[in-house]
Amino acid sequence: MSIKIIQERLQSYHCRSAQAEEQALREITQEVVLAALARTGLYKTTAFHGGTCLRVFHGLNRFSEDLDFMLKKPDQHFNLKSYLKDIALEFEAYGYGLEVIDRSRAEDTVKKAFLKDDSIGKILQLTQLKADRSMRKIKIKLEVDSNPPGGSDFENQYLDFPFAFAVTTQDLRSLFAGKVHALLCREYAKGRDWYDFLWYAGRVIPVNFEFLSSALNQQGDWKDSGLQVNLDWCINKLEQKIHKLDWEAVAADIIRFIKPVEIPSIQLWSQEYFLNRLENYKRKLIK
Repeated sequence: MSIKIIQERLQSYHCRSAQAEEQALREITQEVVLAALARTGLYKTTAFHGGTCLRVFHGLNRFSEDLDFMLKKPDQHFNLKSYLKDIALEFEAYGYGLEVIDRSRAEDTVKKAFLKDDSIGKILQLTQLKADRSMRKIKIKLEVDSNPPGGSDFENQYLDFPFAFAVTTQDLRSLFAGKVHALLCREYAKGRDWYDFLWYAGRVIPVNFEFLSSALNQQGDWKDSGLQVNLDWCINKLEQKIHKLDWEAVAADIIRFIKPVEIPSIQLWSQEYFLNRLENYKRKLIK
């Protein structure tokens, strides 16, 4: 293993701007993290989920910064530290000088760590960033939920970079359920959440209502309510949320995570547009 494999991967992106090249390097680094975690055996007990999972394995066309994981079964004694040590060793083989910062505390349900590197860009042959070798430090946040809601379904996905390996992930129904929970319960509106909603709705992905019910009962306005949700409940609550939001502010949040070619589509974002997309999703799902 050497820097060569990273160089070849970067060249495959055919970057045409400094921003694109920097983002490509960040995405490559994320994939190396996933591979390193496969070697540690993390996926025996843990599943990958969230926006980066959707991008890496299902082609979501937006940038995503974090790597989010959940245990398959709750474990209050889960410790992230041993996995982080192995990640740092793996990265040395590819020319990275990785800085690993463990922010987890024993009492934290969500274990957090930050992976940082400012060395890899200095030894690669960059095409767009070459006039300024002081590119920003690559930063990746890694989180593991040690007490996830019940009811999720999982599946194995495969990557072949930097070597062939398998990753356990949530299935699409469960991923969408987690996104609906975020849409309804997050304290502030994120454009990334609504961008992802359009992706799921456009592909008519059903919601894992068992997992969504568990998540709603665990955290948010319906905590400990014993709520059991269905499609009509979800459509109704999403309609209410759509009516409440400042869509200009929501659209502004997504801009830095998408490519310039998509900006005209974001200009469509409005209450009317999202109500239409929600109704279209419902109509297609119940056919």
